[in-house]
Amino acid sequence: MHILVVEDEPKTARHLDRGLREAGFEIQACPSAEQGLIACANHAFDALVLDVMLPGMSGLEMVHRLRNSGVTTPVLFLSAKDATEDRIRGLNEGGDDYLVKPYSLPEVVARLRALLRRGSQAGIAKRVQIADLVWEPASRRISRMGKRVDLTPKEYALATLLLSHQGEVVSRNQIIQAVWGLSTSVDGNSVDVQVLRLRKKLDDPFETKLIRTLRGVGIVLEAPGA
Repeated sequence: MHILVVEDEPKTARHLDRGLREAGFEIQACPSAEQGLIACANHAFDALVLDVMLPGMSGLEMVHRLRNSGVTTPVLFLSAKDATEDRIRGLNEGGDDYLVKPYSLPEVVARLRALLRRGSQAGIAKRVQIADLVWEPASRRISRMGKRVDLTPKEYALATLLLSHQGEVVSRNQIIQAVWGLSTSVDGNSVDVQVLRLRKKLDDPFETKLIRTLRGVGIVLEAPGA
């Protein structure tokens, strides 16, 4: 099982790395949420272990962005904040479990294994098909007519946002949150450019067009005639 650990405190990161490896997990570690997002864009992890308080982007915002982009990987939050409202916020932002520091490594391992069992039973790895487009979230693969479409992390985030809301109009604000994050200031032209880049790869080369722009409303991905 491949686990991503995002923890900025070196001693804690080493402690988690050693303990989880001894429990049989394969570990990749990042010191920031920004690096964690890049790792998630390039690899399919079985679970994420995230500190809530990280420099720059928080663990909460990182998970919010992942969920908006269609990533369903189980998330275990680790935090020194033990108030009920903090736990609730962690779960509402997309976390699957929330463990308060100080914690024991055996409990981290036990909770991770429980999340992995739950994810397996829920069938996290799904196959979504719209016309000749196929999305396989577990392998981060999007293909059309059987041919893989290579996308940048931002293009993939936008594509999976549209796929997660197939047949629904996605607003500019939703696109900004999913692709750039909640705390980023993005102008409308950047959104238009990102949509254009995705359309050139995912739609223009194919006879069946799936992406439509509803002027003044947003973007929708759906099969013709839907």
